[in-house]
Amino acid sequence: MVELFDGGAYLVDGYQLIPDGPDAIDEVVKLVGDKRALLKDEAKKNTIAYNILKEHNTSDSMEKLKIKFDKLTSHDITFVGIIQTARASGLEKFPIPYVLTNCHNSLCAVGGTINEDDHMFGLSCAKKYGGIYVPPHQAVIHQYAREQLAEGGKMILGSDSHTRYGALGTMAIGEGGGELVKQLLEQTYDVDMPGVVGIYLEGMPEKGVGPQDVALAIIGAVFENGYVKNKVMEFVGPGIANLSAEYRIGIDVMTTETTCLTSIWRTDEEIRHYYSDHDRIEAYDHLEPGDVTYYDGIVKVDLSKVKPMIAMPFHPSNVYTIEEVKANLSDVLHDVEERAKISLDNKIEFSLKDKIRDGKLYVDQGIIAGCAGGGFENICEAADYLRGHYIGNDAFTMSVYPASTPIYMELAKNGVLAELMQSGVIVKTAFCGPCFGAGDTPANGAFSIRHSTRNFPNREGSKIQNGQISSVALMDARSIAATAANQGFLTGADEDIPIFEHRSYFFDKTIYANRVYNGWGDPHPEVDIQFGPNIKDWPEMVGLTDNLILRIVSEIHDPVTTTDELIPSGETSSFRSNPLGLAEFTLSRKDPEYVGKAKQVHEAELLREKGELPDSVLPELAGYLSQLTDNFDDVTLENTGIGSAIYAVKPGDGSAREQAASCQKVLGGWANFAKEYATKRYRSNLINWGMLPFVFPNDKLPFANGDYIFIPEIKKAIREKKEYVDCYVINKGFERFKVTLGELTDDERDIIIEGCLINYNRNK
Repeated sequence: MVELFDGGAYLVDGYQLIPDGPDAIDEVVKLVGDKRALLKDEAKKNTIAYNILKEHNTSDSMEKLKIKFDKLTSHDITFVGIIQTARASGLEKFPIPYVLTNCHNSLCAVGGTINEDDHMFGLSCAKKYGGIYVPPHQAVIHQYAREQLAEGGKMILGSDSHTRYGALGTMAIGEGGGELVKQLLEQTYDVDMPGVVGIYLEGMPEKGVGPQDVALAIIGAVFENGYVKNKVMEFVGPGIANLSAEYRIGIDVMTTETTCLTSIWRTDEEIRHYYSDHDRIEAYDHLEPGDVTYYDGIVKVDLSKVKPMIAMPFHPSNVYTIEEVKANLSDVLHDVEERAKISLDNKIEFSLKDKIRDGKLYVDQGIIAGCAGGGFENICEAADYLRGHYIGNDAFTMSVYPASTPIYMELAKNGVLAELMQSGVIVKTAFCGPCFGAGDTPANGAFSIRHSTRNFPNREGSKIQNGQISSVALMDARSIAATAANQGFLTGADEDIPIFEHRSYFFDKTIYANRVYNGWGDPHPEVDIQFGPNIKDWPEMVGLTDNLILRIVSEIHDPVTTTDELIPSGETSSFRSNPLGLAEFTLSRKDPEYVGKAKQVHEAELLREKGELPDSVLPELAGYLSQLTDNFDDVTLENTGIGSAIYAVKPGDGSAREQAASCQKVLGGWANFAKEYATKRYRSNLINWGMLPFVFPNDKLPFANGDYIFIPEIKKAIREKKEYVDCYVINKGFERFKVTLGELTDDERDIIIEGCLINYNRNK
């Protein structure tokens, strides 16, 4: 099904793979018949990715990229903070098209008026700065981008981690808000030239196998071993021709869950037709690798061998075939329950074995939604499975969320909506809520199957701290519909294949023309921004001091810590325009004591800034300070900051939301210690908020939760680009250990020293 090459490989004429080795060049020459075979370093330049990055690179080096994007996109959880940061940094107008969609905080009853206040903030900013505003329920962020923004050979930066339009020939990257701010201020996205891994597709999917099945098979093969981490996934091979444009899109959007940097696909007439169908034929560009191309690795996927898949709680990489789950039900559920003990910190009783009825797995809920599941083909084929069936009148429920109003309209015209509703399915408007825990929250103890993007803990809206727990498994829309047709008993879409109607899609461009505000290129600086009472400015943040005292206020030893655990999704999303209000939720599901401890340390820092000893808040600190002045030269109260820090083994998997870092910062956080960082985007978020991304690679820690760490001359170490930074555990007799900061650009060093990106730009 999925094979990973041990090393790199040459791709000849787009189809023939030659694994790297001592005879590889000779084999390539035999195939091409002449000297088109190139040295490895030259053949790397023939990837689609290399050439798009080269076109957008503004530096004089293809090793150290400085990228300027063509377009930007955000949704209503992120655009307020981004624009507030850019305003504080001197924003005058949007220099490139910037789309503000409203698909996350669309339920305006949550939190009173504050969600709709954010929407009105966005509309007024689109008018003032020359942006594009998509009203609530019109489209989820990524579907609008596919329909209206994507262009062959271009690059888009989005503030949502699933910013992926590679199937349409657009290299798109999801990052934290700070990186979008840089683009709004006409700065650059700085990154080392990433490795490029070829995703070689061959064969044709069997009937009943959907894009989510292929995506989950790939994620299961590459996530844990980091095979594509921070690399570009470039889709090639003969199997692509056997996939529709929407099928490719469904695979592509899930590449985020592999921790790759971005993705790109070879394009063909199928993609040309997609652009033509959306009245944007001029946006199409034919993209393919060179005659002889070298990839740093190969993921070879035989589409014909992919089976209907399921990603069990609590990660998209926890994959099985549905057939395997059904055949080994008790064993699989036991394994899931054991894994859950780690994810849930044993804080709550979690069981799935009570879902077994007469030897079959009973599911409580089915959801098809969002940028992954809400496409036209997914919903139409789900309706084919449900035709003539009913979801029943037991606990099982099912909802479908078309990804855009144009899709919804076509489903209404062709009768699919009526078929779904006749079978007992509820059809709702475009909304991302089921994907992050703000829609269709099931009952306590319930088990939900979803064609969405993630199944981390709490992604379905449960609250462990309140004793509420339910769980999500990821599946393809076809298998979800087959399960619904079987009234909630887990069923693979290959078990009873229906007659597929193969309906055609007709895009109605007037829907957006009549509702979307398009102010690109026409800013109105006289327009006043409309604020709501929950929209707050970022608090003042001090620059880095010469020395630091850090108190560890949380210690997490899970193999991976998601951004959902750092700052919960779901009900907290309404507070994302209020930095201090949102910060109250930091680590609330993982470590409820974190906020109080961090605040205590921050109070000590505020006293220090006034020139007062912090002994009234942290009495032990006064004694430590006197020891420091005795043991280290030039250490004073004035030049030694006090802050909090956390340790996590591998933090930052999942969402791009910058609040995972900024919430720590506004509570006085100054650093993360980690064995490694799960994603580039989380590390970038730390840097843009002036936080030190320390790496301590050893398993045995020299410190523990509650310990104080002294870091002398930290500012000097950053300026002088020292490879290692000396740290001392004060309360353990000044036990010494070393950490690294990893590679930092000169701008990133300055951002950390200034205290955050806002200060950096303001001081410039």
